[in-house]
Parts: sequence; C-alpha cells; structure tokens
Amino acid sequence: MPLLSKPGIQNCVIGFVFILGEFSALTAQTVRPLQSQAPSTISVSAGKEGSQAVEIHNVSYQVTGTSIPGRPANERLLLRKTTHSKWIIGDEGSEGTVSLEAWPLGTDLRQKALYTLKVTGGDGQIVDNSLFVASRGLEEVEWWSIYRLSNAKHLFDTYVPLVSFSIVRSTVNMRYVGYLNPGSDSEDARLKDPHVIGVLIYATEDAVMRRLILTCDDEKRAALLRSYADTTRKLTFEENASGAKTLRLVISENFPSPANPTECRFPIVEDELNPAKVQMPDGFHAKIWQ
Repeated sequence: MPLLSKPGIQNCVIGFVFILGEFSALTAQTVRPLQSQAPSTISVSAGKEGSQAVEIHNVSYQVTGTSIPGRPANERLLLRKTTHSKWIIGDEGSEGTVSLEAWPLGTDLRQKALYTLKVTGGDGQIVDNSLFVASRGLEEVEWWSIYRLSNAKHLFDTYVPLVSFSIVRSTVNMRYVGYLNPGSDSEDARLKDPHVIGVLIYATEDAVMRRLILTCDDEKRAALLRSYADTTRKLTFEENASGAKTLRLVISENFPSPANPTECRFPIVEDELNPAKVQMPDGFHAKIWQ
C-alpha cells in the first residue's frame, strides 16, 4: 500500500493542510495594508541686504524592533519624525523643531498617535530601541534631551553626548549617563549656587537612578568650569581587565589657554554611584542630588 494511502497518514496530512490554511487566513487578517506619505520641502528666499533665507522641512518614517521597554513584548511602533529648520546664510544661529509621532505598527495613521513629542532642536535619533535622543542645540552650545521611546516621557538633559554601556557582560542591561551643565537660566535654585560645576546623571531606559551634584570650593574656578565659551567637557566609560567600571569626566580649558584639565573619576560599584568613592581634585566635592 502506498504510504499516503494509509488512513493515519492521510488524516495527518489533512490536519496539517487545515492548520496551514487557518494560519494563512489569520496572517492575512492581522496584516493591515497601510500607505502614507508626507512631503519634504526646501525653500530659498531673499533676505535682508542680499542675504538668503533657507527653510527645510523633512519627514521620515521608521519601524522599531520589538521588546520596547514599557510596551507589549511583540509590538512594533511606526514612527514619523519631522524636522523643520530655518536660518539666514551667513548669520549665526537658526530656528528649528523636531517632532516624533508614534503608532502601533498596523494602525491607521489617521487615528490619534500614541504620543506626539515636539521640541526645539535640529534632529533626533532612536537609541537601543528604547530611547529617543533629541539634539537641542541650535546656537553654539550643543545639548541633548533624552526621552523614553514607549511614551515620550522626558528622562534627563545632557550637555555631553550620551554615554551608554551594559552593566553586565552576560546579557544586555543598559545604563545611560549624561552631564547637566548649569546655566544662568537654571530653574532649580540649587544649580544657581556659585560653587556648582554640574550634575552627573546615571539612568536606565526607564528612570534616573542617581544624580551627583559636583561643586568646587573656589567660586572663580567653578565659574570657569561651568563656562561654555572657556571650557570643554568630555565624559567616557572605562572598564579594565578585571571588570572594574568607571566614568571619567574631564573638563579642559579651551585654546588659547593651556588645557589645564580637571579630571573626576566615578567608580560604578554594584550598579551604583557612591559619592564617597568619587576621585576628585582637592577642593572638589560630589554629593547625592535628590
């Protein structure tokens, strides 16, 4: 008897075909056709005294991966990013905004978005399928705002490029670090203290875990280390052969002054920044900022 003519084999084949058909029908039902388009434009016009005004409007779409922290495990988001910039060629400074809208993939974009984030800035990018990092600096000072990708909740601002690393080697368990440089327009009264240099920020993709406020006994030195025009800040993550992890902050004076770097080291012990373990020059201090 041919193999496929046996009753048991026939039933198995029929069952498999039935399941495959059901799966195909389900897939056809869950994949919803979607089409959307938005124009990107540029315009150049005459400004004052023969100058040229340039205005650019860009729109781009992106689909995320799954496992976004704070969203259903198998969900993907459809993102629409819009940047709008305007400046006068030859003049310093510019105007700009960046916005991000998000929908669960497959949702009709005519429906209300999960969220719409709009801030002043030049651009933005997705980091680690969990954060949206908006570049906010439109003048001489570069700075960034960090938001949760799941709901656009603001986590923190940083005046150095975002530093990221996994706290353990066996799996991906990301940590994010930034540095807040206080300005004269700081809303928090504690940041207006003339001894304050800045705030080191240690976070997960969900929340800020620790803030350390850094101070200097010498007010003139503190003012210099806060200055955007006179100093440059660099923040890096280091891990040695034994696995010890350290954050290294170096603030250097700009040319034509000698660099005269001020270095602070922040050991990470058991996923924590302990002010007592921070290594700083004499006259410098770090304490927990609630």
